[in-house]
This record gives sequence, structure tokens and C-alpha cells, in this order.
Amino acid sequence: MKVALICSLVRPEEKLLIEAFQKQNVPVEVYDDRQLVFNLEKLDFWKQYDVVVERCVSQSRAQYVQRIMRLAGVRTVNNYEVIENCGDKFITSQLLFQHGVPTAPVMMAFTPESALKAIEEMGYPCVLKPVVGSWGRGVVRVNDRDAAEAVVNLRDELGGYQQHIYYIQPLIKKPGRDIRSFVVGDQTIAAIYRTSAHWITNTHLGGKASNCPVTAELNQISVATAKAVGGGIVAVDLFEDPERGLIVNEVNHTMEFRNSVPATGVDIPAKMVEWIVGK
Repeated sequence: MKVALICSLVRPEEKLLIEAFQKQNVPVEVYDDRQLVFNLEKLDFWKQYDVVVERCVSQSRAQYVQRIMRLAGVRTVNNYEVIENCGDKFITSQLLFQHGVPTAPVMMAFTPESALKAIEEMGYPCVLKPVVGSWGRGVVRVNDRDAAEAVVNLRDELGGYQQHIYYIQPLIKKPGRDIRSFVVGDQTIAAIYRTSAHWITNTHLGGKASNCPVTAELNQISVATAKAVGGGIVAVDLFEDPERGLIVNEVNHTMEFRNSVPATGVDIPAKMVEWIVGK
């Protein structure tokens, strides 16, 4: 077996994955997406690989790379559809609703006027998110009408077309933490609590990771979420809603796990590689 790993940077996650492949005696070659040039009429070079593992930081690069690999006839992790389904919050929500996976309500609008109307209907406090983005960037808590007008008008004046798509959710009263579960194939292999005094609990913004037991309920909803977006290897972000129980917030197609391995004691990259090799 021969593996290509395409990434933007060799971060701790990529180093751990490379080591895990080496432990399985699987050759892996690393490609920097910033240096790649693809001739769409001459893609035979990539057919030497049994699988291309995508670890791009850029959402758009990830989509194009895996679409190109499909044209080349090469298997990928994750595939193009999973990247698209997870990378756009509207598509993720659509699929969760369609598959009956518990998730937060969503309202969408396309003009400042309709966005303010939707926010008023949703009620305060609510959360305004860009449909594309990660690490909590661009996520805004809206506490009142003045804040709503300021945020909406700023996005209308400064943002590109994606900023003019208004994706609105209620602020969930979570207990100072959320949950990230890691799904590999049809199994939830580990989960962490992300705890923070800030309302955004992302570890990239300072949230602290600790082990979260993988209960039958957590496994069921996490695996159902992964199947809804197309399967593969994903991280599922969940809230503990005081009224509804576990609900899914977002799904990540290129998950980070450097803080989760020591917190859970689970060798996440080894589990990922075992599944990739098995497939």
C-alpha cells in the first residue's frame, strides 16, 4: 500500500499521522498544497497511490484537491462530498435535519433587512455565523437590536458574498463546555469536553480539553451525524442542551486532535490509520 498525504503545513497532527503510517509499514509521501500544480489532462502520476489523505488548512483547496483526485480515479480520505457537506454550515444543517439528527434551530436570510427580521424572530441572545469558516472565526453573539444592526451592517458593507448569507442560531445555554467526539468509520473512538469561561469553547481560543466518556447516546448521535454527512473520519461538535439533551452543532472534516490524545488516552492517529489501511 502507498499513501499520499496532502497538507498545507506539517503540524503536530500530520507528524502523528505520518508516524502512525510508518508503524504500519505503510509508505507515505507528503505534498505541500502550496507547491502543487495539477494538469487535469495528465493525472496518471497520482494513480500510484492507493489513497490520498487530505489535511489542507484551506477549505477551498481541500475541495479542489479531492475533486481532482476523483478525476484521477484515486481513493481519498475524506472524499469531496464529505468536505463540501462539513465545510458549509448550511449544507451540514440541511443534512442533519433530513436525517433526523438533533441539532440547533437555524434561520437564514440574504439581505440586511431580512437578516434583522430573522434575528428578531429568533430572539435574543442569538448567534450569527459565517456559513464557511472554522476555529470560531466570525462567530458573533448578538445580545440586542443595537448589536444586531451593527453586525449586519458591517457584514453588508465589508464582506464578500458569503458574508451576505446570514446563518442564525439561538444561543444554547450550555454548561460552560461543549463536546467534541471523534468518529472513524462507524465508531466513536474518543471524545473530549472543551471547557471555557468564554461562551466560545473552542480549544483554538483557549478552551481546555478533558476526557469525555463515550456513552451509548453519544456514540449513536455521533455515528448518525457522520453517516449524514457522508461517513469517513470526522469530528462532531455537540452541545448539552438543558431541554433537548445532546444536539449537534457542527462537523469537522479535517479534525485536529493534538490536545485530545493526551486528554483521552486514545491513540487517535493510530485508529485513523488502521481504518484507512483496512479500507
